[in-house]
Amino acid sequence: MIGGNESCTAGPIPMSYLTCLTYILGEWTGVEHIEDYLSYAVYLLWVLFPLAVVLLLPGVLVILFYTSILLLHIYKRKNELKEAYSNDVWDGARQMLATLWDGHGRIWHGYELHGTENIPEGPGLIVFYHGATPADYVYFMARLLIQWKRTCHVVADHFVFRLPGFKILLDVHGVMHGPREECVSALKKGCLLAIAPGGVREALFSDEMYTIIWGDRKGFAQVAIDAKVPIIPMFTQNVREGVRTLGGIKILRSLYERIRLPIVPVYGGFPVKLRTFIGEPIPYDPNVTAEELTAKTKAAVQALIEKHQKIPGNIFRALMERFQTQKKED
Repeated sequence: MIGGNESCTAGPIPMSYLTCLTYILGEWTGVEHIEDYLSYAVYLLWVLFPLAVVLLLPGVLVILFYTSILLLHIYKRKNELKEAYSNDVWDGARQMLATLWDGHGRIWHGYELHGTENIPEGPGLIVFYHGATPADYVYFMARLLIQWKRTCHVVADHFVFRLPGFKILLDVHGVMHGPREECVSALKKGCLLAIAPGGVREALFSDEMYTIIWGDRKGFAQVAIDAKVPIIPMFTQNVREGVRTLGGIKILRSLYERIRLPIVPVYGGFPVKLRTFIGEPIPYDPNVTAEELTAKTKAAVQALIEKHQKIPGNIFRALMERFQTQKKED
């Protein structure tokens, strides 16, 4: 009779090692023919690996956000900041993070920004379509800062301000809750301000048809009227092919409407081609009502979608666009 140690040393080295592990595991568990179960587990792992990848890739964005937060804390510690945040003090940190995010956008998505000539030198309200994640807006903000030395404030959903550790990141980049008075004040000071009227609802429940989901929201239009600034429409091509959601499941939509938290699963993180297009400004007109301006803005964003996005969106086609040798014309 051959003992356990002998069975672990008999035969070719690779087989004896695997046999030894199988033997020991069988002894511990008391399961006969455990090698059959292990083979089945390996098979399942091979089959489910692609699914695991598409679910885990969006986590890269979370890692990048928290890396940004860590770098800000290091920057703060290095400069021994004890007072309230100051724009000039944080300029270096903003440039550092812009370089990080712009590099990710260039490498992973071949990110391009078109139509910057439509951004006014003074204040303006940028209105954009919201993808499943705000990554395209972050790439836009980074490119704007690096190449044109301009910053852009943005209005975010309330839940963002409850994310652990995000306070310093939001403060440094001028992210605001969105009260109308605060938005008007920022614009009157000469700032650029961005807002996605569809917000989280559009991010989670729009799909590859790129349906605009604004509901009856028109507060952004009233902000532009009160501040007497133009509205600049913006859209990012293939933004829904990079990361998609399971928002088509009705029970998830019902649950969101009840608790107003973004619990819809996302998947993807695919390295699709992303191009952000900035449309022609809609000038301030004192004779236009908020309802009329909302309709004009929605039509302008829809026009950008129809011009630059093939409907329905297709992940494979968006991936292949990475290999185009010539940039898409505006």
